[in-house]
Amino acid sequence: MIRVRYTLKESRIVAVTDSYDAVKEAVMALRKHRRLLEAYIKRHPVFLRSLEPVEVGDDAPEAAKRMAEAAFKAGVGPMAAVAGALADLAVEAMLAKTKVAVVENGGEVSANSKKPVTVGILAGRSSLSGKLAFQLSRADMPLGVGTSSGTVGHALSFGVADAATVVADDATLADAAATAVGNAVKGEDPEKAVQAGLEVAEVIEGVRGALVIMGEYAGIVGKLPKIVRVKGNLMEAVKDMEDYLPPKIM
Repeated sequence: MIRVRYTLKESRIVAVTDSYDAVKEAVMALRKHRRLLEAYIKRHPVFLRSLEPVEVGDDAPEAAKRMAEAAFKAGVGPMAAVAGALADLAVEAMLAKTKVAVVENGGEVSANSKKPVTVGILAGRSSLSGKLAFQLSRADMPLGVGTSSGTVGHALSFGVADAATVVADDATLADAAATAVGNAVKGEDPEKAVQAGLEVAEVIEGVRGALVIMGEYAGIVGKLPKIVRVKGNLMEAVKDMEDYLPPKIM
């Protein structure tokens, strides 16, 4: 299996596949869809700033349309789904060259693979961070995994969850829904805070399940992939990756 990193402005993707041609497709898709999205945002800056769902016009590119749809389902601003949307579009492009396509973009994962995939769960300060993972079978895919945290990372969250992880039909929705779930995890009582997040996950159309971690307390809801314990150091397992350098023609 090939694990390749590529960075384009705020997008930092890791592509996992069995084909370098598929990696190239993922990078080209990321470049294309970011460019179109940036141009749309220049024409419609409210799309970037809004913390609530926003209607998009006929001139909206595919990424913006997907983000807007997910935002309405989750009740958040469309940019809450940007990383997941770009991951989905990259995976879809990869499928022209392979049947093993996984893209992680800033913690959001889109997966469509004939081979099993393991997705580790990082949860900030919690002792559970890096100790648990989803083991995705072929029957689980395609799917998306999104995580929001109020204690780690640069993404905006109004909650205090160490990890609000959502599994959905695609990464665009998982990303938006994870933000909504994470925003609901508030208060000093971890049991009540986690439960509040899980209740939000239950009512978002397209969400399969959620795992919420706050400190040493964790709760789950819905139908999640198999959860397994991680053996060894999760970060050590993924640190040896190639960096993708696109050809000049791109």
